[in-house]
Amino acid sequence: MSEQLEGRVALVAGATRGAGRGIAVELGAAGATVYVTGRTTRARRSEYGRPETIEDTADLVTEAGGRGIAVPTDHLEPGQVKALVDRIAGEQGRLDVLVNDIWGGETLFEWDAPLWEHDLDKGLRLLRLAVETHAVTSHHALPLLLRHPGGLVVEVTDGTADYNRDHYRVSFFYDLAKSSVLRMAFALGHELGPRGATAVALTPGWMRSEIMLDQFGVREDNWRDALDDVPHFAISETPRYVGRAVAALAADPDAARFNGASLSSGGLAREYGFTDLDGSRPDAWRYLVEVQDAGRPADVTGYR
Repeated sequence: MSEQLEGRVALVAGATRGAGRGIAVELGAAGATVYVTGRTTRARRSEYGRPETIEDTADLVTEAGGRGIAVPTDHLEPGQVKALVDRIAGEQGRLDVLVNDIWGGETLFEWDAPLWEHDLDKGLRLLRLAVETHAVTSHHALPLLLRHPGGLVVEVTDGTADYNRDHYRVSFFYDLAKSSVLRMAFALGHELGPRGATAVALTPGWMRSEIMLDQFGVREDNWRDALDDVPHFAISETPRYVGRAVAALAADPDAARFNGASLSSGGLAREYGFTDLDGSRPDAWRYLVEVQDAGRPADVTGYR
């Protein structure tokens, strides 16, 4: 176990599964105390109806070497978020890392549906879950994070600023949500930088989340079986890869050089030298531009 983050306290908001879980576990592996939040617990599921729970994530954090603490929280409810931050303040007296990974929109967006044909209620719900939750959480958590210099805020999104600027992402509502999170990091960088903290936007690549694996009918141990149908899936990465990116940032005393920037797991792997669980170093966003979007056949040579 690394102890680079021993004594540090993190809040991973939206840590039930996917990137949030991967980030929480890797922060734990680096020795941090990690509060993990979400709406699915062992007693109650969210509308996702999936089996992953925040208690499971907290257990994985502890098994990795940190201390995982599960706190059921609906981040659309300011009172619940305030109570969460008050609890962290009372128990720890500090907050060093805030990860805003709240999403909840998997069942709400419609691929390639124009705005006027997209279900409006679902689209607006997606924006609330993916954007409003981040603002609510930062509003309540940042005063605690600013008590000590060197705090880090990570806004997790899908796509780099460069990629999303030039590419339409799925639908109006999805595109708006992911671009908004990028802009949040930029704005927070301006507000936090002079106060001794750092904010960044961070995107994983094509991530083998629990939901993605289920959609392709594979498991983590046989994920390559999906390549016959989806060859470009060869560039995919585990959720732990983006987790290692956050842990590296949190341990970097010079992380402020990235303040306000848009970062990717693959880019930070080159910067810090970490790898995915299999020892590879996938660079999905460069691959998407140079291979997949360019219409070239799937070939990850030089990209992982």
